Amino acid sequence: MHIVVCIKQVPDSAQIRVHPVTNTIMRQGVPTIINPYDLFALEEALRLRDKMGGKVTVLTMGPPMADESLRKALGLGADAAVLLTDRFFAGSDTLATSYALAAGIRKIGEEEPVDIVFTGKQTIDGDTAQVGPGIAKRLGLNQLTYVAAIRSLDLENRSIVVERRAEGGVQVLSTGLPCLITMLEGTNSLRRGAMDDMFRASRATIATWSAQQAGVDDIALCGLRGSPTVVKKVFAPQPRKEKAKMVETAGKSEAEIAQATLDTLFSANPKLETDLRKLAAAS
Repeated sequence: MHIVVCIKQVPDSAQIRVHPVTNTIMRQGVPTIINPYDLFALEEALRLRDKMGGKVTVLTMGPPMADESLRKALGLGADAAVLLTDRFFAGSDTLATSYALAAGIRKIGEEEPVDIVFTGKQTIDGDTAQVGPGIAKRLGLNQLTYVAAIRSLDLENRSIVVERRAEGGVQVLSTGLPCLITMLEGTNSLRRGAMDDMFRASRATIATWSAQQAGVDDIALCGLRGSPTVVKKVFAPQPRKEKAKMVETAGKSEAEIAQATLDTLFSANPKLETDLRKLAAAS
């Protein structure tokens, strides 16, 4: 069994800066981490490998410094790592990113067929949840999104059963391999890397592919040129000028607190009481 886990090196969300002209995230000089949601995907892939055997390859697209995240993944137990880095990838939106990653997965699969592709449900910098499904579409994979647990995996019959979190409940889905899975947060407990894996990660040679080496057919579909999404403006919301009104609750009963709250609302909105009385009379 061969599993590919797509991860992303993202800026620490507490220190994100935005370029004033291009409206893209400025990554230089900002501490970076592995996208937290991707760590749950990596852990699930490692658990499947530990149980069923096989290999886990970690893939990312980014600048050369993204190899730091790949080494961290190797230190957690991944078997191999591939970095897609090329100036043609700069400024990619989700469409261009999924195109490049799909090309990389296709290239990886030429050496050893890929059975499952894992991603996190989304990234903390983009928050779109579009890259995983985009990869699945480009590679023609069955996709299982927002997966909370893997119930069973049958390699002989090439099938997998998962629990998918849905609004109002849980869906139990079954599909054939190969497939793509996006994992939810909190679905497992992240392991600590073994000392042997950490030493191996520090010495490992990260496979680094340019767009051409990754098998990208059309450079025009990468980077800013291949990104139809345009960010018109990025800004921080302005703080509201009006202050919150406080209702004193000390020494008051529940009825008194409720009455004081209503008095405050009606005082701030003179027409509200009249409108509510009209609605009550009409009903």
